[in-house]
Amino acid sequence: MSSHQVFLLSPANCTGTRAGWLLRRNGRSPLAQQLRSGAGATIGEVFTLISGLYFRGKLAYALAFARPPEDCAGIQVIVPGRGLCAHDTVIDRRELRAIARVRVDAGERRYTGPLRRDAARLAARLYEQDGAVLLGSIATRKYLDPLSILGARLRFPEEFVGRGDMSRGALLLRCAAEGRELHYRSGL
Repeated sequence: MSSHQVFLLSPANCTGTRAGWLLRRNGRSPLAQQLRSGAGATIGEVFTLISGLYFRGKLAYALAFARPPEDCAGIQVIVPGRGLCAHDTVIDRRELRAIARVRVDAGERRYTGPLRRDAARLAARLYEQDGAVLLGSIATRKYLDPLSILGARLRFPEEFVGRGDMSRGALLLRCAAEGRELHYRSGL
């Protein structure tokens, strides 16, 4: 049996300037208009605009290499206040405002509670040999503490060590385009 692999993508900063462009009442960008319409936009689209290269790289890489169990999203985004959401989950402007109000902090229960809940659900779906690869900062409690229930299944790309966000984003885009998977390590 081949092992499954799910990617966990760290969130975009929903309180920054780019998020403000989307949250403005009169925002003119197509994505801002889409968020105001009944159609909404996917978390992947919204976080890619907010975060830019880094999130675009994470999403492209995860799309290329996810091997999820049946009936499980292979790409799950850490969404403040909502836990783990599939990258194609649709949100609207009101929901983005709610997400922006929740601090991404290990001491914030509105953030850690849903994330721990969903990490436990994911842990129950994965076999011991499966992996949940964190594409995000590996040196911070805000991700590691709530995801610790995954144990040794929680992994990260070795190549992330010592790199900044922009460098990671470029690396992930390059690897996705080349079809070259990174090496993963557990022991977070």
